[in-house]
Amino acid sequence: MAASLEGIDCWVLRAPIAEPVANAFGAMSNRPAVFLRLRDSHGVCGWGEVFCNFPQVGAEHRARLVRSLFVPMLKGATAQDPDAVRALLDRRTRQMAIQCGEPGPFAQIIGAVDQALWDMAARRAGVPLWRLLGGRSGRVRVYASGIGPDKVVEVALAKRQEGYRAFKLKVGFDAERDRSNLAAMREALGDEAVIMCDANQAWSPEQAGEHIAQLAPYRPYWIEEPIGADQPHEAWSELARGSAIPLAAGENLRGQGAFEQAIDAGYLRFVQPDVGKWGGIGGGLAVARLARARGMAYCPHWLAGGIGLAASMHALAAADEDGWAEVDANPNPLRERVFAPPVIDGCVSLSEAPGLGVEPDLQALAAYQVDF
Repeated sequence: MAASLEGIDCWVLRAPIAEPVANAFGAMSNRPAVFLRLRDSHGVCGWGEVFCNFPQVGAEHRARLVRSLFVPMLKGATAQDPDAVRALLDRRTRQMAIQCGEPGPFAQIIGAVDQALWDMAARRAGVPLWRLLGGRSGRVRVYASGIGPDKVVEVALAKRQEGYRAFKLKVGFDAERDRSNLAAMREALGDEAVIMCDANQAWSPEQAGEHIAQLAPYRPYWIEEPIGADQPHEAWSELARGSAIPLAAGENLRGQGAFEQAIDAGYLRFVQPDVGKWGGIGGGLAVARLARARGMAYCPHWLAGGIGLAASMHALAAADEDGWAEVDANPNPLRERVFAPPVIDGCVSLSEAPGLGVEPDLQALAAYQVDF
């Protein structure tokens, strides 16, 4: 008999950090996470993670949405077909999300449900998820992300010592600070290092070209979200035509149609869906196929806890594509104590454990759990 969903368990966790994690739009003073565990009628469980890293106060809200709306909605649903469940949830919550003006949180929860369903599917099959999804190798390239705006050389060199060979610098602050940080990283890491830049939507279309030109001499591998994700395709296309640095984006696109339009417009070289913001694993892989057909690289975005990081890496390995997985360089116990595979010569090798290969130790994480 086909398995059906019996329920969702949900935990809100928040880890204190010594120094805020800054970017162009704000700072994270702690590291939150919302972990989901789905259970089916055969006793199989699967894990997913909801995006909630900014603003941090949104974690409890998303967990309450899970408890009040998604738990009853999913009771008795099929557990066998993640894509069908994701489509069902999209349909059932569409008007709700419009009514309350919150399409983001609804999409983020659905993305986590999708992750958990795929984890369950691979556990039932007794194979790692990347293999179930058709990947030929569990080895993925990774880069150390979220570096800056302070201590950029110190952090980059420490990450190189850990095995990283690619690094992403936060820009979008003062123009001279951006330039000097990138120049210092290039000098310290050498010509062979891959260095990306992420502006977090900091610049207007009128400003972006000049900022990019100031960074170009230091040969960034890409410039991520130089302008707002909601800027028209024409603005992105014009910027790409004049940019000496390839453009990357996607973490703030939502919906298959939005990705199709951006990919068809042709201004991106690197496409970055986030498994916790929209689409989960299934939606991200559909985007990866579209991107690959147009000669673009799939590089899943992720900057939160360990479950979503594992899901991102499995998705990349399954895509059989020459992309990169993002690993936050900043301290986060909710990542480090859940999923922290070693980095060897710039790559992570996923295990042969069934599913995502992740089983959070909730007792060890009890100090970080928050009531909601």
